[in-house]
Amino acid sequence: MPEQPQHRTAAEYWDTFWPSAGEGSGGVPDASRMRWTQYPFHGPGAEFLGRPKTALEIGSASCVAGVALARTGVEVTCVDFSSHQMERAREWWGDEPNVTLVEADVLAYLDRTDQHWDCVFSNWGAAFFIDPRVLLPLVLPRLRPGGLFAFAQVEPLAPCFGPQIKYGNGYRGEKLAIVRWMLSNRQWTETLERHGFVDVEVVTLPGREPGWVGTTMGRAYAP
Repeated sequence: MPEQPQHRTAAEYWDTFWPSAGEGSGGVPDASRMRWTQYPFHGPGAEFLGRPKTALEIGSASCVAGVALARTGVEVTCVDFSSHQMERAREWWGDEPNVTLVEADVLAYLDRTDQHWDCVFSNWGAAFFIDPRVLLPLVLPRLRPGGLFAFAQVEPLAPCFGPQIKYGNGYRGEKLAIVRWMLSNRQWTETLERHGFVDVEVVTLPGREPGWVGTTMGRAYAP
């Protein structure tokens, strides 16, 4: 039997994610504009979500995207299970209007809450790292009728689609495995439709320069 990947704790990875956040901006990350891609000032901003009144960010890390959205007048709830990331979020955004910070496992939170939102979104967050067959059935009931699920993550390298395991701390030290879900646009579309979403649109936004890595961006709606 092959050795199982050592996922000792994914939180251990996220607790060390983006250590440079806030450098060059007075110690606090720039939340003046919502970003969906890996390139500054490339791609859409908050308008990608339409005009929701309420939104839930799943896998928010330190909630920079959620705060940028909240500053447009949207009531935003940010959920992440990393204690370190949420500690930073509370330090930076604890007094921010329209923002609710929740330290919790995304799947457990979706399963137990009775709240509904106009929009649920993953900005390089939960949809990138959780099996969509597990995540999507929990997302759909949390959307109001006609509500939007939106996500963005890195463009996959064809033909390497599906779950991919990577070392979360480079190639040295303890084994820390992180799983990323890298689906093609067609696979995303079929998966979303199979789980009850309608008006599905999944596209690849090209990188800022020719030949650069692009961004997979998707939107789908509750019936």
